[in-house]
Amino acid sequence: MGEVLALLSALCFGLADFSGGLLSRRSRAALIGFLGQVSGLLATVVASLVVAAPHVDAPSLLWGALSGIGTGTGVLFLYRGMGRGRMSVVVPLSDVGGVALPVLAGVVLLSNRPSLPAWGGIVVALPALWLIAREGGDKGNGSANGALDGLLAGIGFALQNIALGQVDPSAGMWPIAISRLLSALTLFPAVLATPGRFRIRPRLLLPAALTGIAAAAAIVLYTLATRQQLLAIAVVLSSLYPAIPVVLGILLLKEKLRPSQVAGLVGAGAAIVLLAI
Repeated sequence: MGEVLALLSALCFGLADFSGGLLSRRSRAALIGFLGQVSGLLATVVASLVVAAPHVDAPSLLWGALSGIGTGTGVLFLYRGMGRGRMSVVVPLSDVGGVALPVLAGVVLLSNRPSLPAWGGIVVALPALWLIAREGGDKGNGSANGALDGLLAGIGFALQNIALGQVDPSAGMWPIAISRLLSALTLFPAVLATPGRFRIRPRLLLPAALTGIAAAAAIVLYTLATRQQLLAIAVVLSSLYPAIPVVLGILLLKEKLRPSQVAGLVGAGAAIVLLAI
């Protein structure tokens, strides 16, 4: 059952990212992200009422709040990057950063000792990131394909993952609900700072809400998977989600990649799996 939950988590993550990227091409990234986090908050509150929570402690809620700041930051840059760049570039960059940085933070701050495969993942990740992010010829420094936004999103998601890793499982889903609340509050100033603020075409409201619910469902499914399956297996399976927006971006949006970027994507996929072991 744990494997199924982890794969469903990957599916929800991937579809949410692809949908959020498409919507950000039709409206403002900050607003799409904010609406998604609000709908995700409602979904996680429902999940929190259903899933048992024997001991909801203050530290877990505070860690959930900190993770929400990371989530809001990650979503803002992820959606902005996908809205103006290539999904097949932005999503892998954000995911590698979100996985690799917590490993490095554990080494530097907590004196953790990563496994040999994890160190291998870090070594593979560095050239993979460079291959994905670089542009050929004189096309600039990577802003055109959303590479910088992808890297910044990875920092936000790294904070999210580090904080959620400190949450006591006995707190149930309430830290995730708090995370979604703080994520929405983090995005709120960005919405106010953009022209048009809360103006959005009505037909985009439902897709934005469903995108947020899918992202929230992914976190809930992943959390449940880690409690029913070996953590390493759940992490590896759920970390496969970047394949979905990458493939959809290439097939449906006709995104084109140079051979070196394809090699970088393969390296990024390998790095994600190695880091998760």
